[in-house]
Amino acid sequence: MPEVRRLLPESTCRSDPASPARFTERGWDRAMERALSMDPDEIIADVKASGIKGRGGAAFPTGVKWESVKKALGDMRYVVMNADESELGTFKDRALLQQDPLGALVGVLIAAHAVDAQKAYCYIRGEYRQAEGRLKDALGTLRQLGWVGPNGVDIEIRRGAGAYIAGEETALLNSIEGKRAEPRVKPPFPTNQGLWGRPTLIQNVETLANVAVLLAHDVNWFKEYGSSDTSGTKLIGLSGHVRRPGVYEVPFGYPLANLLNDSDLGGGVAGSQRLGAILIGGAAGTFLSSDEINDSVLDYASLARYGANIGSGALMVFDDTVDLRWVLRKLARFFSDESCGQCVPCRIGTRRVLELIEHGGLTTRQDDLRELSQAMRDASICGLGQTAPVALLSLLDRPDLIQG
Repeated sequence: MPEVRRLLPESTCRSDPASPARFTERGWDRAMERALSMDPDEIIADVKASGIKGRGGAAFPTGVKWESVKKALGDMRYVVMNADESELGTFKDRALLQQDPLGALVGVLIAAHAVDAQKAYCYIRGEYRQAEGRLKDALGTLRQLGWVGPNGVDIEIRRGAGAYIAGEETALLNSIEGKRAEPRVKPPFPTNQGLWGRPTLIQNVETLANVAVLLAHDVNWFKEYGSSDTSGTKLIGLSGHVRRPGVYEVPFGYPLANLLNDSDLGGGVAGSQRLGAILIGGAAGTFLSSDEINDSVLDYASLARYGANIGSGALMVFDDTVDLRWVLRKLARFFSDESCGQCVPCRIGTRRVLELIEHGGLTTRQDDLRELSQAMRDASICGLGQTAPVALLSLLDRPDLIQG
């Protein structure tokens, strides 16, 4: 089937992505008018009914999170769009902000109305200068059209702190507050005590764009695509040994093998033209064999059978000539370098994992690697330390993928 385009604009959209013409062309005027005509509880009910889950990796039900923020005690609430996209192999949010920045911002405004927030921040990766420029232009358009300030919700853009860990939601909050980008101990959760101790809603760019699409139409229309478990579409960043790398939008439930091989999508395996494995979910993702790929669809339950998750939407393809031990060393070094060092299990654990891998531990010290990985998953403060060993464990569980 051809690529579905809901979050990404159709190729027939010729107007400037941040222009008033694009705002109308994409139906964002309709989304805003509909949202403001609805009671906040009605918006949250629609978001719940749509089945939208967080697209940043956690896949937490969006409507449930919004309801928690709205019910939290506090005289001030915030909304934060997390565009600090630093996961290896992930570039979907960059593509979305460059091609349709107004959609994500409309999602921010709808979220602010639904949870009664008075201020919003867009926290964008420091290296995304082009996308940041588009976002600024789109924000200017919304101000010009009267949808942002001075009487409504104000939106401020903040540039990221230049570290992978700054994308973790509580480290991001610290960065906005002018502090070192280190994760906070949870609980309390940001929904109750976020920015400056106030209830805060943090959502990924793609999640907010889904909300804008939903409000521009309705729940029934939104659920026309997707699986029985997860409605809607998903942005996937294809990279590696694939003929047509890029960002593609496909419905949940779409076969992974088709995602790689369809002529309108990946176009087939490049390199040796023989598939070795994929890494799904980014650096903290899971290696899958060709048989597992052929047996899976793009949905959480299907991938969970193999201990995998869609995660950030990154899908890295490796042909059968790639030594995945080399890939694993690169991943281990990445996590060791990017650990903020705040907690011992992550600071020491990521370094020790790298040392063991570099000295042949994949074949001679597997029990030590598993024990160390479990300690990191159990005791690390945030998701970096907790998920850093996931790719390693997935490869240890698939010895046929380890060469040599």
